Amino acid sequence: MMINGIEDEDKWLAEGIAAIQHNAFYMHRALDANNLREALKYSAQMLSELRTSKLSPHKYYELYMRAFDELRKLEMFFKDESRHGVSIVDLYELVQHAGNILPRMYLLCTVGSVYIKSKEAPAKDVLKDLVEMCRGVQHPIRGLFLRSYLAQISRDKLPDIGSEYEGDADSVMDSVEFVLQNFTEMNKLWVRQQHQGPGRVREKLEKERSELRDLVGKNLHVLGQIEGVDLGMYKDAVLPRVLEQIVNCSDDLAQYYLMDCIIQVFPDEYHLQTLETLLGACPQLQPTVDVKTVLSQLMERLSNYAASSTDVLPEFLQVEAFAKLSNAIGRVIEAQVNMPIVGAITLYVSLLTFTLRVHPDRLDYVDQVLGACVKKLSGKPKLEDQRAKKQVVALLSAPLEKYNDAVMALTLSNYPRVMDHLDNETNKVMAMVIIESIMKNYTCISTAHQVEVLFELIKGLIKDLDGTAADELDEEDFNEEQNSVARLIHMLYNDDPEELLKIICTVKKSIMNGGPRRLPFTVPPLIFSALRLIRQLQGQDGDVAGEEVPATPKKIFQILNEMIESLSAVPSPELALRLYLQCAEAANDCGLEPVAYEFFTQAFVLYEEEIADSKAQVTAIHLIIGTLQRLNVFGVENRDTLTHKATGYSAKLLKKPDQCRAVYACSHLFWVDDQDGIKDGERVLLCLKRALRIANAAQQMANVTRGNSGPVTLFVEILNKYLYFFEKGNPQITSAAIQGLIELITTEMQSESTAPNAASDAFFASTLRYIQFQKQKGGAMGEKYDSVKV
Repeated sequence: MMINGIEDEDKWLAEGIAAIQHNAFYMHRALDANNLREALKYSAQMLSELRTSKLSPHKYYELYMRAFDELRKLEMFFKDESRHGVSIVDLYELVQHAGNILPRMYLLCTVGSVYIKSKEAPAKDVLKDLVEMCRGVQHPIRGLFLRSYLAQISRDKLPDIGSEYEGDADSVMDSVEFVLQNFTEMNKLWVRQQHQGPGRVREKLEKERSELRDLVGKNLHVLGQIEGVDLGMYKDAVLPRVLEQIVNCSDDLAQYYLMDCIIQVFPDEYHLQTLETLLGACPQLQPTVDVKTVLSQLMERLSNYAASSTDVLPEFLQVEAFAKLSNAIGRVIEAQVNMPIVGAITLYVSLLTFTLRVHPDRLDYVDQVLGACVKKLSGKPKLEDQRAKKQVVALLSAPLEKYNDAVMALTLSNYPRVMDHLDNETNKVMAMVIIESIMKNYTCISTAHQVEVLFELIKGLIKDLDGTAADELDEEDFNEEQNSVARLIHMLYNDDPEELLKIICTVKKSIMNGGPRRLPFTVPPLIFSALRLIRQLQGQDGDVAGEEVPATPKKIFQILNEMIESLSAVPSPELALRLYLQCAEAANDCGLEPVAYEFFTQAFVLYEEEIADSKAQVTAIHLIIGTLQRLNVFGVENRDTLTHKATGYSAKLLKKPDQCRAVYACSHLFWVDDQDGIKDGERVLLCLKRALRIANAAQQMANVTRGNSGPVTLFVEILNKYLYFFEKGNPQITSAAIQGLIELITTEMQSESTAPNAASDAFFASTLRYIQFQKQKGGAMGEKYDSVKV
């Protein structure tokens, strides 16, 4: 059915164009013969084709343009009186006798154009006559194209300041009156078109009307180009008349398009000075009009105007632009009771964007916009509309993007209230936006109050909201969120130790309820922040009188112990053990032996009771040995207790190679190469001999189970420890012992039971080259190595 309709329309268009071309041919012949009567006859017949009602606006426009091109040629003929021998006044009368009103009006407008140009009559009189007589055509499409033709031929002949048709003092007003009258009549025709057909083709009619909108809007463009229309005339005569027509037409399509035209056509300065009048029309528009887009475009234009020059900013303050826009948006939302929530939020986003561009220094304005949004959202359930949630995120992101300083957002009382209306998922999205802003701009959050407000904003990331368990979340997304929180904690800092301790306590209070999945991410960065503070306070043992939480190392260590205990309860024993060792090292630096001993005790308890995996045990025991080796705060008794524990656990590891490596690592606990370090050569030798026995046992076990004793890597590693302590001057490590170990390794490598291993061979060869190098280097070290044969 639709295809047949399109084919019929194309057929009717082709027939109309053919008829126009046919009559235009005879019209041209008459023009060439200077035969006025014949020219008028065929031109009227040509224009009669525009009487058709069978074409859609799009097709009718094609037909109209064919006739328009011919009328331009006819106008050239009318201008040359010598060719047709009739005065322009008589010609103007003559064409009014054309048989049908539509051809008559097209001819009258064409002659009228020549009439004005001849200046034989005032332009305003001819224009008034034409615009009145065009009322004779009341068919919407035919009338619109006729009046569009009138606007087209008259636009360069309007009386205006500096134009050749300028008349008396009121001539500009006459031009305005002509254009406004033409605009009003065209708008009436355009609105009336919606009733031209049965209800079932309403959608088709609306599409056709949309195609015709530029014909009506052209009048406003003409008004905007009249030089004589100054601010006073625009304010008193033009804008009220246009708005009256827009409001009274009660047509949503016309109202939206014409409001948009006003905003785009007239100067920004005019909009600013007539803001109240323009905004006053918005609540009177039909509820179905997309007012949010109209107001958003107006605010965007005004924002660009403000950005163009700082000189115009006082004008915005003078006319109280923000207050007027804010009130207008409130009235529009109140008037349009069925406006979806996304529409209201979009309006607030536009108002906030305007505020941030025009009044960036007025944080009270920003908070006022957020407050208005809170008022609109209050009493409603959490947002579910995806578009609305997206707009709220845009609203909350705008201040962050403008100021590049999240601290600014923390001062806005309504900021968290807006966030409270977001669902859990969007709340977390917004929290991530806030954290990313802080990280991107290296914003330092420096007071406990700021931290408290910030962590209230990002609470969706640091604890479960409304029963949403952390284990329901996607693991990758969850890890990314928690890593962001961890990075954020590193941005919290203050040079004042007391304030920094308050910050640490505030964060601790916020994150400790995060649940077992979050604590391993959030506790470590807070621990390291506290350790950084402790190193600032080294040497301060006493309490500070009058302080609620004195910033002393002892007090901070108590807080640290409490936090790490929560980790071990998660459970996350390997991480807790590492943190205990870090704290022990910090206590060592502060000279607090009891504190360091307590942390080591806790680490050993974790090792005994919580760490069961053999690989984790190996890693843990090496961490314990390495940390203990660096500490110098312990007295003889405490150190002996800890080293005894470390060596005992080393010898109890599951695998013999792991035992061997841990035991020879323990040798470093008895020989610390510092000025006051321990140098117990005998116990070093005992560790190395014990390691050799374990390595030998490992070889034998391998021989029994696999039929070969495996590589000699462990022996070569022990040889390297012997060399280390030999060079450090341990008297118990002799060249004879080294020689014996070299021979043992050589024998083992030559044994048939030893499996060949390229890595072990290379390691041993490299060790021998090192010994050779030391021998050749000479000096005291060379003398020590002289007796070693390689």
